[in-house]
Amino acid sequence: MNTPPDVPRPPASRPAAHAAVAGRRDVRPIAVRVLAVLGTLAVLLACWGSLLPPAHAAARPAPPVSSVVHVDAGTLQGVATPAGLEFRGVPYAAPPTGELRWEPPQPVAPWAGVREATDYSPVCPQAPPSPNGQSEDCLSLNVTVPGGTAADAKLPVIVWIHGGGFEIGEGADYEAADLAAHGAVVVTINYRLGLLGFLSHPALADRDGASGNYGLMDQQAALRWVHRNISGFGGDAGNVTIAGQSAGGLSVAMHLASPGAKGLFQRAVIQSGAFAPVQKPLARAEREGVASAAAVGCDDGTAARVAECLRHASVETLVAHQPLSITPGVVDGRVLPRSVGDAIATGRFHRVPILNGVNTQENRIFTTLGLSVTKGATAVLPGPVDASSYESTIATNFGVDARTASFIAKAYPLSRYASPAQAFSVLNSDANFSCPAFALDGAASAWVKTYAYEFNDAEAPRLFAPDTLGAPYAATHQSELAYLFDQPNAPLPGELSASQQQLADTMQAAWVQFARTGSPATAATPWPRFDLARQQILSLDDPAPSVERGFATDHRCGVWAAVALFGSR
Repeated sequence: MNTPPDVPRPPASRPAAHAAVAGRRDVRPIAVRVLAVLGTLAVLLACWGSLLPPAHAAARPAPPVSSVVHVDAGTLQGVATPAGLEFRGVPYAAPPTGELRWEPPQPVAPWAGVREATDYSPVCPQAPPSPNGQSEDCLSLNVTVPGGTAADAKLPVIVWIHGGGFEIGEGADYEAADLAAHGAVVVTINYRLGLLGFLSHPALADRDGASGNYGLMDQQAALRWVHRNISGFGGDAGNVTIAGQSAGGLSVAMHLASPGAKGLFQRAVIQSGAFAPVQKPLARAEREGVASAAAVGCDDGTAARVAECLRHASVETLVAHQPLSITPGVVDGRVLPRSVGDAIATGRFHRVPILNGVNTQENRIFTTLGLSVTKGATAVLPGPVDASSYESTIATNFGVDARTASFIAKAYPLSRYASPAQAFSVLNSDANFSCPAFALDGAASAWVKTYAYEFNDAEAPRLFAPDTLGAPYAATHQSELAYLFDQPNAPLPGELSASQQQLADTMQAAWVQFARTGSPATAATPWPRFDLARQQILSLDDPAPSVERGFATDHRCGVWAAVALFGSR
């Protein structure tokens, strides 16, 4: 039996001759033994204490992110800017050239030594090319780190996917220092465009019979790079927001529905990206791809010969023969098992908070250019829109009969507008941007936290085309971008006024707050969650945002629901 040291053993366990001695050893006072133990502890604590820091000393802070960062393929040398650090032209996948053209993106080959990340890479092939030049070796990204970021800061990460109709654009079009300064690491990316990014053809099919969606695969490869490497830049790989505008916004929506994007992001921002809720089936995409291949002279022989011909076609030939509009996304059963609208309406998407928005009159800039974005595709208008051609333009644009066109025209009577072109711009914007955005808000809000906005600053800088429709003016496609990013490659000059800069600061703070927490609401700008009962949408306008509740009525979404259900085609 084990007994405590201060308890005498039973007398029967010892010989009688030793009883007196045993008694003398074990009956000294308990207090004496306790004091002896405490004395020993005091000596030990004195020794240990000399090795410990003083009680009042704070833990040493982590050093700031260095301009030299190690990633999984090697070491990068970034560039210091007045606002922080930038790492430009960082490869996230191997060049998709030769036999890798129209293949899923492959890993980057590691490099020795230090790779300069001080200049932007060439853009993916497009017309016209960028000031940075163009090349198929274009799968790169840019990282903006705000000044003073600690190496262990774990800032929220915003991955920006550029727009441009899946035919033009690059990550370098968006300088993100102001956005990052609100407390985020911002990544902008390049991805394959045009036929090189989205050509479907039976000769290019993988073992599952799928082809196309290569640009979407690139975007997911960039997200995987972020997941593996962003901690070295002070970012949190477990708190990534994907955000994009126009084609980039639609890309975000498609990633919500794509199994390959699972776990790669925790929030989603869709800006002017709800215009194409239905993606084309693979069979239709392949028919279009066969026609495109024939246009470049690759339509003779076996599938292997056609694939070889396509992979040897020059970049210039492919860019010259791509269609006016690349209707993106193919329901191929792998990258996209179903259309975006179907996925979100039925809850079969990645359940993350969504921030979704639209601008007042999205199609206005396209009307100015003689174009129309309808049903996810860009088309040339048949001619100037005037009183005599108003209804026929509506019929041609929407593919409806004369009675349905007349019904639409009566909902948008010319007497209410400054010109027939303005009337057409309003109705085309409502049909193809505003009401699809409202439908996305309603569908998503049944499953996840959803926040909605409408950008309404009618005096926003016109950086991409002059507004020839005249007063009254309205915010149009791309108007909100100047409030989130500097845009060094925009074709026209433009500056924000003092009050517009205040709105820009408000928006940037809200976007970063959403990335950080899943809600864009700040102390300065309450932002209600969207639901179909209250239909609260934040109007982003100069000088200050406000909540609007009549969005569906203002944009005549009931008219467009009726056309969808009962209109004749």
